[in-house]
Amino acid sequence: MSRVSLEGQVAVVTGAARGVGELLARKLSARGARVALVGLEPDELKDVASRLHTECEHWCADVTDHEAMTRVAHEVKQRFGKVDIVVANAGVAAGGPFVDSDPAAWRRVIEVNLIGGAVTARAFLPVLMESRGYFLQIASLAAITPAPMMTAYCASKSGVEAFAHSLRAEVGYRGVRVGVGYLSWTDTDMVRGADEDEVMREMRRRLPWPANKTYPLGPAVERIVTGIERRSAHVYAQWWLRGTQSVRGYLPGLVATVGSRHVRSLGPRLGGVRKGLVGAGGAADEQGRTQRN
Repeated sequence: MSRVSLEGQVAVVTGAARGVGELLARKLSARGARVALVGLEPDELKDVASRLHTECEHWCADVTDHEAMTRVAHEVKQRFGKVDIVVANAGVAAGGPFVDSDPAAWRRVIEVNLIGGAVTARAFLPVLMESRGYFLQIASLAAITPAPMMTAYCASKSGVEAFAHSLRAEVGYRGVRVGVGYLSWTDTDMVRGADEDEVMREMRRRLPWPANKTYPLGPAVERIVTGIERRSAHVYAQWWLRGTQSVRGYLPGLVATVGSRHVRSLGPRLGGVRKGLVGAGGAADEQGRTQRN
């Protein structure tokens, strides 16, 4: 598929204060795109904006807040005149046994990852229809295969994958392309935060190759940028993820068999798994909610 030049295009990136969102914003800017950064951390967003190569602006907003995101979409259109690309990247994670999980943290993962993606799409679709633009929903390997100790994250990422596929059928005739981005374990604050828990780290290392590795952030984001340039329906941040699509029907049964053995072996230690959102992004989300309340 041919690539579309990003020179002069306007790209919106949510979850832009760190990790995938931060580096994606920098790479889009390096290719000539003007960038609107959206996140919860004003100081970090300002720092990211100061390092971009092109015209940019940042907005502090919770992606689950429909009124706030509608306002952001209106202000981005006013600031830049159009919107060509929206990347719904904002996400949080929590791990551990479902039965012992913190209900508030579990719900928040669903709210940010799934509801936040839908709220972002609802806010920006009118301007994307004007530009015949591209909406990229960041999902995960967790959308393709379930994993024990990750019920909220897997449910949310499966949900956004289905949402994006449904949305593609609805808005294609209006000229809007919709893509789903898949990432395996990538070197971000979220993954490093999960790895701080010994049990979660051990569970991940017991996964079969190549799903048991942590992959560098740079190449992963480079592949996402290529997917954006191609307006791809499916974007794979690691090369091998494409192949998992052909076997995904077998994965739940395999995970149920193998995963249950691993969970059983870790049984006495499961109660010690940290509850709540993981990583610096999770901490920022919890702090932001406390301040808003």
